[in-house]
Amino acid sequence: MSPFVLVTEAEPGITEIRFNRPDRLNALNAVLVQELHDALAAVADDQDCRVVILAGAGRNFCAGADLAGHGIAPGGDGSGSPQDWMATQEHIASLVPRIRSLPQPVVAAVQGAASGGGLALALASDVRVCASDARFNAAFVRVGLSGCDIGVSWLLPRLIGSSRAFELLLTGRFVEADEAARIGLVSAAVARDDLHGHARGIARAIAANSPYGVRMTKQVMWSQLEVGSLAAGIALENRTQVTAVLTSDHKEAVRAFLEKRAPRFSGR
Repeated sequence: MSPFVLVTEAEPGITEIRFNRPDRLNALNAVLVQELHDALAAVADDQDCRVVILAGAGRNFCAGADLAGHGIAPGGDGSGSPQDWMATQEHIASLVPRIRSLPQPVVAAVQGAASGGGLALALASDVRVCASDARFNAAFVRVGLSGCDIGVSWLLPRLIGSSRAFELLLTGRFVEADEAARIGLVSAAVARDDLHGHARGIARAIAANSPYGVRMTKQVMWSQLEVGSLAAGIALENRTQVTAVLTSDHKEAVRAFLEKRAPRFSGR
């Protein structure tokens, strides 16, 4: 059986993680979810990887949970009991904090459907760009479930505001690419043929900066979404910035600026 998640080096320093169930619209089942966990764990330990691109094979990004059958998650027994369903739920939902805690920024390149769990994985990414045929929806409420699932009810209002998030979670309606760009769900909507080139361009721009500076930017930005005050947020920034000042890469960046050349970062 072919792997349901493909990991390739798109370019030096840029790793692509691609869902690989195009015949099932890259729907999430227990095998794909576990392979994605494994891929993210491996990338987290890869010192050569500076940026991750998350994508889907075929015409779609990810259509969410596979309603034809999920399989047995780790800790589950296939019985359909509350305990079994909780194992499945936690297996899927824990992908969101895993992506968030990844040292490298994640750029989601979304084409076609990004529904339910697919929407959640896009929202968990640090940057989202989409093709003109992309369609996003929080599908949960349309299959008799709560619209609040897999971190979406925490992430979505922080990205597009609570009023729009309420509407999308309660209706489950589709957001087309143009609207997604207009409301800030994605940073750009581009032609389908340009999607992966555009995502790689963003990844290159990120990778051109120092690894520690990029890592701390991602970490602090996510932390700021939970910090309770401006004073606490500035204190976090201050401490992080002091550690960055002491890195060799900061000194190299200053030298390169003064010498009018590109910096040569070592990751130290």
